[in-house]
Amino acid sequence: MGKIASKITKRTQQFIENQKLFFVATAPKNGRINLSPKGMDSFRVINENRVLWLNVTGSGNETAAHLLENNRITIMFCSFEGAPNILRLYGKGKEIKPNDSEWNELISLFPKTPGTRQIFDIEIESTQNSCGMSIPFYEYQGERNQLNDWAEEIGEEGVTQYWEDKNQISIDGLPTNILK
Repeated sequence: MGKIASKITKRTQQFIENQKLFFVATAPKNGRINLSPKGMDSFRVINENRVLWLNVTGSGNETAAHLLENNRITIMFCSFEGAPNILRLYGKGKEIKPNDSEWNELISLFPKTPGTRQIFDIEIESTQNSCGMSIPFYEYQGERNQLNDWAEEIGEEGVTQYWEDKNQISIDGLPTNILK
């Protein structure tokens, strides 16, 4: 069994900051569990019980729909280099959009990223570290730029149209409120 803690320690924060990839899991009360890999420079530890994740436009908007319904979220990091470790952050999340009062303060913590859709503000209730000894080694080769290139090519109006066409309803038919 892993070690459970009630907060992000300095050591845990350092581990998070060294990772290039993390996974986000959410679920509605009824329906599919969503588990997505995330990258880019999109994750910030604010304090021992609060993290932010900058989300960019994607094929769906499941996290937003799920958090509107029940606000549960799990973030997982695993070490593909160095000492083995798996870290899970369990918490409650809320969506912050560009029109929300907190947006300007929080978006300043991230690099300008084309296609930025929302920031998820997550209150961490507990963390769990486990060994990760079965996780293979992988070598980081760099970021993929296709998503940024796509968002820049279609521009802000094109991204907004994409949200209208593809990001308003989850795969289980739940509203995402992306355009509200």
